[in-house]
Amino acid sequence: MENRVKHWREQVGWSQGELARRLGVSRQTVNAVETDKYDPSLPLALRLAKLFAVQVDQLFLDPWEPQE
Repeated sequence: MENRVKHWREQVGWSQGELARRLGVSRQTVNAVETDKYDPSLPLALRLAKLFAVQVDQLFLDPWEPQE
């Protein structure tokens, strides 16, 4: 899965600490999400999408395709 959280965070000019503050999580959580060490919960993914005004699939790109 391609994670684009860092890309969107940098687009708005926020530090990891600022993003963490706005989300109500720790900076370490933001770092873990950005470095693919932690997959965010659905509520956190939805908050991220709302904060950046994008769809969740613009933050987390999954190349998986169902088998037929």
